[in-house]
Amino acid sequence: MTPRHVQSLILACSLALGVSAAYAASQADLVAALTKSKLTLTDGIRQATSDGGVAISAKFEFDDEGKLSLSVYSAKKGLSVAAKQNVLEELSGSPEQSPWKPEVELFKDAAHIARSSEQLLVLSRTQLTLLDLIDKAQTAQHGIVFSITPKNKAHKPVAVVLIADGGKVTELTYNLSDGKLLATRHP
Repeated sequence: MTPRHVQSLILACSLALGVSAAYAASQADLVAALTKSKLTLTDGIRQATSDGGVAISAKFEFDDEGKLSLSVYSAKKGLSVAAKQNVLEELSGSPEQSPWKPEVELFKDAAHIARSSEQLLVLSRTQLTLLDLIDKAQTAQHGIVFSITPKNKAHKPVAVVLIADGGKVTELTYNLSDGKLLATRHP
């Protein structure tokens, strides 16, 4: 290996470690900020779907200004309508007030459309809802559910649920075919 390759490898590893450290710090900040919320993820999902749409993912996150935000992705026309003909949107706003007054953004950029299309496709193949999965997660693990994301993992439909408890995060992965818990991790 040439010295140039070694330098490139060191730089790549340093960047990867820096990103991981930044992610861990931001996740720790997010977990600490959850105490400010007057709403649960379940509250946000119920409100976001009160007009007949279907929630396809939900999470607490920091907005562009660094403030706590509750975000719910939804498919306005339901799970039986393909992404191309559906209305994919995000409802997001501060959970620090009740009632929640989210802004609605229709997805137009490729990254959001791709992510929400995958979530729609994955959920269209199961009888389970996000609310069902949150109930399962809360039964399995004490804490505050702060993220639920359906995805394909190793060609299988799963939902990844993040729960905060005592400043620590637990990741539960559920099989969407049968609702069984596949894995528990403490990232």
